[in-house]
Parts: sequence; C-alpha cells; structure tokens
Amino acid sequence: MKLSDEEIKAPPALKARLAKLGLSRQSDLVLHLPLRYEDETRILPVAHAPAGCPVQVEVGVLDVSVQFRPRRQLVARVADASGELTLRFLNFYGSQTKQLERARDEGRKLRVFGEIRHGFLGAEMVHPRYRLVEESTPLPAALTPVYPTTAGVSQAALRRHIAAALDADGLDELLDEAWFQRQGLPAFAAAVLTLHAPPPEVPEVSLQQRTHPAWRRIKFDEVLAQQLSLRRAYLNRRGNGAPRLTARGRLAGRLLAALPFPLTAAQRRVVAEIGADLALPMPMQRLLQGDVGSGKTIVAALAACQAIEAGFQAAFMAPTEILAEQHYLKLRAWLEPLGVTVAWLTGSLSKAEKLAAQRRAAGEAQLVVGTHALIQESVDFARLGLAVVDEQHRFGVAQRLALRRKGGTGSGVPHQLMMSATPIPRTLAMSYYADLDVSVLDELPPGRTPVRTRLVSDARRDEVIARIRDAAAAGRQVYWVCPLIEESEKLQLQTAIDTHAVLSQELDGLRVGLVHGRLKADEKAATMAAFSAGEIEVLVATTVIEVGVDVPNASLMVIEHAERFGLSQLHQLRGRVGRGKDESVCVLLYQQPLSETARARLKIIYENTDGFEIARQDLQLRGPGEFVGSRQSGVPLLRYADLEADADLVELAREMADELLRKAPERADRHLARWLGSREELLKA
Repeated sequence: MKLSDEEIKAPPALKARLAKLGLSRQSDLVLHLPLRYEDETRILPVAHAPAGCPVQVEVGVLDVSVQFRPRRQLVARVADASGELTLRFLNFYGSQTKQLERARDEGRKLRVFGEIRHGFLGAEMVHPRYRLVEESTPLPAALTPVYPTTAGVSQAALRRHIAAALDADGLDELLDEAWFQRQGLPAFAAAVLTLHAPPPEVPEVSLQQRTHPAWRRIKFDEVLAQQLSLRRAYLNRRGNGAPRLTARGRLAGRLLAALPFPLTAAQRRVVAEIGADLALPMPMQRLLQGDVGSGKTIVAALAACQAIEAGFQAAFMAPTEILAEQHYLKLRAWLEPLGVTVAWLTGSLSKAEKLAAQRRAAGEAQLVVGTHALIQESVDFARLGLAVVDEQHRFGVAQRLALRRKGGTGSGVPHQLMMSATPIPRTLAMSYYADLDVSVLDELPPGRTPVRTRLVSDARRDEVIARIRDAAAAGRQVYWVCPLIEESEKLQLQTAIDTHAVLSQELDGLRVGLVHGRLKADEKAATMAAFSAGEIEVLVATTVIEVGVDVPNASLMVIEHAERFGLSQLHQLRGRVGRGKDESVCVLLYQQPLSETARARLKIIYENTDGFEIARQDLQLRGPGEFVGSRQSGVPLLRYADLEADADLVELAREMADELLRKAPERADRHLARWLGSREELLKA
C-alpha cells in the first residue's frame, strides 16, 4: 500500500486547529506520537487503589447533588463492593447532572479514571474522566495514548483521526529489513503500532523514558530524515559551479613571513583543508570552529589571500560593528602593506562614505569587510570568489545566502567559509551541520595565559573595586561588563551609563571609559583606540566587546550579574583577557538568590576552560533548540531524538543516509516525504 500523503479529512475548523500542531496529512498523524499513556486495561477495587496516581475503578452511583459551598460544584457519591468514593466536578453542565442521576436511578455502572486523593470527607476524585458501561463492556487491550494537543482538539478527536490514519496508511517499510534487525530495531509498522497502542505487558517506564526498541526505531528514522535532507542539500550545492581559486601561495607566503608569530599545527592543517576546497570547481561550504583565541582570523586572512591571488575578491561579514571593525583594522594592518586594497562598509557610514565603499566593492577593492551592510541590495561585487561569515550562528539562513548571491562572476557561486568561536559539540555538529564540511582549531597559540575564574557574591563588591585599583597600580587594564538585560536594550544601555558614573566616583583618579552599541562609530572607535593605547584604565562595556576585542594589557575582567548570561557568552567574554604575558583573572559577580539553572551555569564556567567541554555541558542544560541559534530557521528541530542520549543513532543515520542517496534515491525521497513533507523546503537554503 502506498505511503499516504492525503490531506486529513475533517471539518475546516478542526483542520485549522490540527494544522497548528503540524498535522495536515495522514502521514503526519501516523508520526504524531504520544506524550504519555494511561492504563485503562484493568479495574482496581476502590479500597485498594493507590492514591496520587491515575487508576480506573468501576462503580455504581449512590447519590448526586449540586452543592454551593465552598463553591458551586457537582458531587456524586459512588461505590463498588470494596468501598465508597466521592467524584467532584467544579465545572459541569446540566446534562452531566441528569446523566449521573439517570445512572443512579437505572443502576448503571460508571467506569471512572483519575487520581484518588484523601480529602476531609474521605477518598475523592476531582474532575475524573468517566463513561457509562454495560456489564459486558470490554476493557481496552492496549494502554491509552495521551497526545500533544492544542485548544479545541480533544484527545478523543485526535485518537479517532490517528486510528483512521493508521488504517489508511500502508506503514511501508522503507529500509533494509536485515539491516535494522542486526541493529536490534523493529520494523517501522511494528514500532508505530506499538507506540500508538502499546499492549499492557510493555514496561511503561521504557515507553515514558523512550528507551523501548519501538522508540529507538522512530528516533532513528527521524534522525535519518534530517541527515538525508542535509546531505542532499550538501550534494545539491556541490553540484553548483564555483570559481577555481588556484594560487601559487606567494601572497599568503608574504603574509606569513610578516607575522610576528608562527602558525600552530592546527592552523596549518585547517589552512591546507580550506586551500584544497578553494581550488575545486564546486563551492566550498565549510564551518571553521575554534575556541576563543585559537586564531581563526589569520586562517580566514590566508584563505582571502588565495582568492585575491587567483584574481577574485573576498568579503568578510561580522554580526556587530565593533567586531567587524576589529577585523577590518587587523586585516588592513596585515594585508595593505602587501598591496591588497581593503574596503570598509557598515551601516553607520555617512551616505557619501557608503556610496564610495559600494563603488570600491564593485570596482578595485580586493577585500571588503563589514556588517549586514554587505548584503544590502545596493551593494554589488565585481568578482566575489570567497565569502567569510564570522560568528555565523548570529545570522539567519537568508542573510548568509544573500552574501553568496552577490557578485556574479560568471564562474558560479562564491565559496563560503563560516566561522564560530562557540564550539559546537560533536553530536550537534553531526546532526545540525551535516550539510557542511567542518574544520576544527583544537590548539591554542603558545603564550596564551590561562585565565583564572573567580565567583564573587555582589555583597563583596568593595573587594572587587580594591582589586581593580591594585591592577591599575600595577599598570594593567580592566574590563567591567554590564549585565545582560533581555527585556530592554534601552535598560541595558542605561545600566551601562549608570555603572560608568558609579565606577568613575568609586575609582577616583582612574580613567574610566564607556563603550556600548548605541555610540556613534567614531566615538566607539576613539574609546577602543584609547583603551588599546593604555589611556583608559577601566573600560565599562555592554556585551559589544564579547568577541574580537584584543588588548593584551587587559588582565582583569569583571562581569556584573554573571548569572544573567549564557555559558557561551561568559566563555566568549572571559576570552577577552589572558592575551598578554600577565596572569589574568575573570571575576563573575553574581547576586543571590541563584536559580538552579544559574547555579549550574556558573559551576560549569568556573570548573572548565575548554570551550568544547563547556559547549557539551551547555547542550545538556539547554537542549539543541537555542544552541543552533539562527540556524533554526533553516533546520527543523528533532521532536523525538535526543542528541546526547541517541548519539549512536546519529552515527548510524549518517552512514545510512549516504548509502540510500547513493543506492536507493527513490526510497530516500519517500522517507523524506513521510517525515518532512513540504517542510523539506526549509532546508533548500
């Protein structure tokens, strides 16, 4: 029987509500799996039914009344041979009262499901589910599923539609039977039917914890759909043409000779990987990840050298102006002495400056550095060969694609290098970044001073102020980062201004600077330049200094209200110190009381300096949803699989995806249709 892609047959209002749950086809219903189960396969005597957990009893009605104290409620006294029970309904209809009265008068039985609790007047159930039954009414043969739902869609309606879909859909097996048997996984049909209607002998704990083989099969199929979609997107992109950026390496060699430091082994390895990609006539789509300070910028600069020497342009896009400007100043200092024309383009430039920068991008500029301004319609590149996107998770899919579409060279789309200083745990990289080649800088340059982390309560703020004075007296500089206030950027700005005023008084005699996102570009640049030159001892800042800022003499950072920050931000901010020869300290100033999550975050950042380990523990704390950031707009999140618990399934799915795409593309299509339907369009980006 063919996999059913038929629309759900339901009245328009119900169809609209089902669509809110992502249910529009019969096969969507098949994969709408229960959150939990209720056991209606057995009846317990009232006197022996445990309190505090859902149970089912079969009782006769002794008495029915509407009571008005303490509030209006319907009360029915019921009993079986073992004892009595009170049913209370706080919201009820007149028809319910009549139905229960009729059951009492006719001696009909009620089958009641709910939690028994012991109240002032004995055992009772509040708002139980019940139905009238005959002596011969059979008990269900399977556990009763409870599905995720929305307002206006009852469990009964969902169960009815899902049962119809299971009858209509052939539940075809799309994978190799011998293979999944070797893996200890059941057939797809058996897994689906078990999860929608598990027999009572199935251990309920394995269903609730999703460790039952039926759940393992479903989770595998879901991860396989994700892998198939991403790998297919990867192969489709590889099918596009791209300029072959072949170069002898003279420009890169001159840059390396001018640098005051040698590359690490990890940097040399990654430069070779990127260089090999750029020389191919298909677009590179590579993610370069490395911890704070691992030297990603020089790797990107060497890739740009290869593009420029091959006669093409490179573009470098960063998410914030302060970070883009740091990159611009660094890249210009490295490359302009070698004769490379570097242009700067950002939204805060005057109209005349912007037009001049746009003309340079469309003309003689060999490297263009900037923010989102690079992807505006008015910007065109003469011959863009390489697009570098820093902190790529902060950009949406559409924004990253917009940069790739710039500057038609006639040779195809530009190569793309995405960089992230937020290390991505291996399971997340395998799952959500399966459409990219990944390079990792897993080695820090020599000479980086380890940063010691200190957790200090806000009540000891005076000690922190004294420590700042000591650092300044020793000729060193300090960052003071203001709290992250999600509710309002204005509020955060005001906090920075207030903190600057307070610290200027408390640190009388020291020069205290202020930098935040609302400052004009020239004011921001002047403040940062003064701090870099040592003219400012203490820099009060919002999180605009999170990435890219490099002042070796800054050896102390204070992060106020550290409990409000995420782990990756704390790690990024901490990476702004420890860039010189002096011992560096990051003080996390927190305010009591701490929530459990905040306490867990601060413990992780205090105990770990390795960004990959921090990222792994962050994934356990938060799950993948927030972690992948803007990439969510391009990749559907997993509903059933758990990346930490099911890492082995991700490995298996990667192998299976490559094999299916190679040997059985039509089965891959059908698997994707079953799991993603039209949502696969999201991944065409």
